[in-house]
Parts: sequence; C-alpha cells; structure tokens
Amino acid sequence: MKQVKEISALRGLPGVTMRCRPLVLISLVLLATGTCLTPAPAGEEPKAMSYRESDKKVFLELARASIETHLKGETPRLPQDLPPFLGEPRGVFVSLHRQGRLRGCIGYLEAVKPLGQAIQEMAVAAAFNDPRFRPLQAHELKDLEVEISILTPMVQTKKVEEIQVGTHGLYIERGFSRGLLLPQVAVQNGWDRNTFLEQTCRKAGLPPDAWKDQAAKIYTFTAEIICEHSHPGACAPQESN
Repeated sequence: MKQVKEISALRGLPGVTMRCRPLVLISLVLLATGTCLTPAPAGEEPKAMSYRESDKKVFLELARASIETHLKGETPRLPQDLPPFLGEPRGVFVSLHRQGRLRGCIGYLEAVKPLGQAIQEMAVAAAFNDPRFRPLQAHELKDLEVEISILTPMVQTKKVEEIQVGTHGLYIERGFSRGLLLPQVAVQNGWDRNTFLEQTCRKAGLPPDAWKDQAAKIYTFTAEIICEHSHPGACAPQESN
C-alpha cells in the first residue's frame, strides 16, 4: 500500500510532523515505519511551478471557501470548472496565520493527491485538525490569512554547500526522526545555512548538529509560495510560546 504523507507544522514555525496510513498524527517528531519519503530521481533539480496571478487567486479562494464551508457544517466539494492543472498531483502545505501568529499548518509532503483536492483537504485540516490549536471559530475568519506552498519533489543532497537559503526548504531524517522547514522560514527568521540545518534538526527532535551525522539524510526542495498579501513575508508567523 502506498503510504500517504500528511504533515503538520510544529508550534511557532512551519515545521512538520508526519502522518502515514493509518492516519495517526504524532507531535514534535516525525515517526514512521520505514522511510515514507520517495525522493526525486537523480539529475537536474526540479523547479517550482510558476503560476499566473489569476491562478493564485483560484488557489486561495478554494482554500478559504473550503474552510468556510466546513464551518457551516457542510462537506467542501470541488467546483466542476476548475482549471486542468488543479488535477495534477502536487505536494502542498496550507499555512494559516491570524494577527501575525501561526494558526495552523498541515500539508502533503509528496504529490499523492491532485492539487485542487490537496489544497481543499489541507486547508480544512490546518483550520480544524492541527492538534496544537483549537478548531477555528467563525469570528476568526475576518482576520485569517491563508498561505499555500506548492512543493517540488525532494532531492537528497550530499553537500550542504549546495543548500541555498531563500530558495530551498529542508527535510532531514535520521532513524525514525524526521523534520521539515519550508523555504520561507529561514528568510523570515534571518537564518544562515548552518542555523537552518540546526533548526530543522530541532524540528525532528534531534540534536542541532545531527545533520553532520553520516546516518542523517538531508533533502532539499523548492516551493511556489502563494499568499493573500502582496508578498509571502506578509504572512510570516511570529514564534509561539
């Protein structure tokens, strides 16, 4: 059976925990039986998709409409007239922010569902199923900010010098511990490459220097970041206690 990767951000930053079938959410550390990740084939690094502004508007409207529909006690359904590219499988995260603070973040690490369905499901999951927060309430909608990150496939890197802060997100695994940080997190927090690596290790519940261990696997990816503001940094979450 193909294992499904569903990720929930750690408190304060868009890091991750992992779901693999059966869907059991684990806080703070990525745990799984075996390795769930299927890296991209060796060769040229996958490039993030580039979407038109009109496409981005469709993504954000779909995410917000899904949350609003769920709040009404109804089951969100995909519109029939969605653009064809929303039927293409993509890894995607939906991050929610309110008053400058993270309000929920869950996503699929890999392209296991069509993009439209993944955005819809992860928007609802981030709003109502992130275990660190109570379910979203109707009065919070007015100042809720939605951010969508559409991921490229993971590429394992052997040289940390190849990691580009501001371009790459990081995924680190050692044994059963796994952690991920989205590309925008390092920029939002002013981290250099080493700090980014250390913080990703912390998200996995590992010592900050675990990335130097030969047993650790480091993967990079890029993302198309779509935000309800003119630039993704406007949705940057402040660290939670």
